Amino acid sequence: MDFTFNDEQQQFADALRRYLDRSYGFEARQQIVRSEAGVSAVHWAAFTELGLTALPVPETQGGFNGGPIDMLVVMQELGRALVVEPFWATAVGIEALRLAGTGTGDGEDAALLERAAQGEARLAVAFHEPHARYDLFEVATTASGQGAQHTLSGTKSVVLHGAQADHWIVPARLDGEIALFVVARDAAGVTLTEYRTIDGQRAATLEFNGTPARRLAGEHAGAATLEQIADYGTLLLCAEALGALDALNHATVEYTKTRQQFGQPIARFQALQHRMVEMLIHAEQARSITYLAAMRYASEDANERRRAISAAKVRVGQAARFVGQQAVQLHGGMGVTNEVAAAHLFKRLAIIETTLGDVDHHLARFATLPGFAVAED
Repeated sequence: MDFTFNDEQQQFADALRRYLDRSYGFEARQQIVRSEAGVSAVHWAAFTELGLTALPVPETQGGFNGGPIDMLVVMQELGRALVVEPFWATAVGIEALRLAGTGTGDGEDAALLERAAQGEARLAVAFHEPHARYDLFEVATTASGQGAQHTLSGTKSVVLHGAQADHWIVPARLDGEIALFVVARDAAGVTLTEYRTIDGQRAATLEFNGTPARRLAGEHAGAATLEQIADYGTLLLCAEALGALDALNHATVEYTKTRQQFGQPIARFQALQHRMVEMLIHAEQARSITYLAAMRYASEDANERRRAISAAKVRVGQAARFVGQQAVQLHGGMGVTNEVAAAHLFKRLAIIETTLGDVDHHLARFATLPGFAVAED
């Protein structure tokens, strides 16, 4: 299978990398992290101008109809630069509207997609609930009402960039079944608590108390669609991790060229060269299986999609832990300080590994899918 990016994809990646190298360096990123907002309106406007916000939006709503491979190209570059803007959250929200919305060229879903394409609306999907761990279907939030208009009651936790979103996509139980709803940030009955995560990103807890919500009335707006939306988010996280792994490997090699021991750079020690080669191998294996998952995401066979996504999340999680630990050791004490990018890359990789299911969760999910055979003694 050919995983070579086409000319258009490569040009898009190059343009994004040039912008990030020029305007989103490590110090600039740290200033954004320390700011009260935690994100930058200037960079969000630049992303909109570059076409990032329009990329995943269907053409009928003013977007470029970018597929998983196109998004993979973007997420790798954002991961390499440790970008903290709410692009992942918005892209996953766009996918939720695309899958669970009415699918027509007009109406509220279409209008929201158009605003997202123009960078005017930011979205977030409230996947998690307290005590549910990684179980997407452990939903205690309830909905009541008829037609499109409902009210929600319940709590969603660790909503990534929830405080930066203008609208939330919220799973809730309606007559015992999972349905998906859109809630405006300024809706009544919402209590929002924002906090910073260890990787410099922002998250929020959302409490709904009779909050007005609009039900997504698409043909398949239920539990199966919620799982596919989570798979899409997982795929984008794996792609982001590839960029972070590349940046961490590069930073480690460069550091070992400057750190001296016994009168010479430690990069000359064969044992350490072998460790850095292993780090590269882990990253390349993670890249291959993530590219495969991107190809399989749109498969008509849902189990094939689940299998590919979980396999990628497992291998990326293993690579994140190995590369991160080795990078910290090779950096020495500097590897855990806030003054070097390596520490922040390791933190981001650790959060990616535990978002939407860790290694153990996805191994268990993979093992439950049809076609998995247990080896006999």
